[in-house]
Amino acid sequence: MSISRRSVRILGVASASAALTLGFAGNALACNIKEFSAEATCDGAKGVITVTDKDATGVEATITVFLENNGGDARQVGEAQTVKGSATGTSVSFSEDWEPNATYRVRVVAGKQVDADIKPNLTTPSKACATESPSPSPTPSETTPAPSDSASTPAESDTPTPSATESGSTAPATTTDNAPSPAAGSSNLAETGANSNTGMIAGIAGAFVVAGGGAVYYGMRRRGATNGR
Repeated sequence: MSISRRSVRILGVASASAALTLGFAGNALACNIKEFSAEATCDGAKGVITVTDKDATGVEATITVFLENNGGDARQVGEAQTVKGSATGTSVSFSEDWEPNATYRVRVVAGKQVDADIKPNLTTPSKACATESPSPSPTPSETTPAPSDSASTPAESDTPTPSATESGSTAPATTTDNAPSPAAGSSNLAETGANSNTGMIAGIAGAFVVAGGGAVYYGMRRRGATNGR
């Protein structure tokens, strides 16, 4: 049974279509640089660069991260890490205290299928990770000292406290008499009449009176005798 040219032509077109379909399917399932992504995040106060692989074929890939400076590699971040992708995504992390708006280049090598950088380069956020500030230590004025026995219990003195009787005997006597002091020249016993000079003063005064009267009488008699002559 001979095959017609038309049949041969149909078989050729079908084979070519199948090859193209398999080629597209193979390319769709192959590891691709577009299946990789990078992100700068924070783990508490520490910076982290995370690379995620969403290659469903699970081809093992090697990830290397570089800090960029003026278009060149300034340094490598840590050691290269390997990852096997998955449909949901598999991630690897690099510890890095990144600075705001810094640029990092992420290199991916996966067998013979991928050997390229993730585009565009990774740029860190404009705000750095929050640093934990230590709690301020209390100042001496804020510190409350624990009460001690010496502060709560009054100290005992070796010197005995003087009693009320002793203090009363040694204290000078105070004058409670508010009566006015006697005038100068007066006796302290004027109220009783003792020790007084009143009698003597009265006797002297009487003598002066008598002497004065006698002198007056003598003078009058003498004047009368003179006038009689």
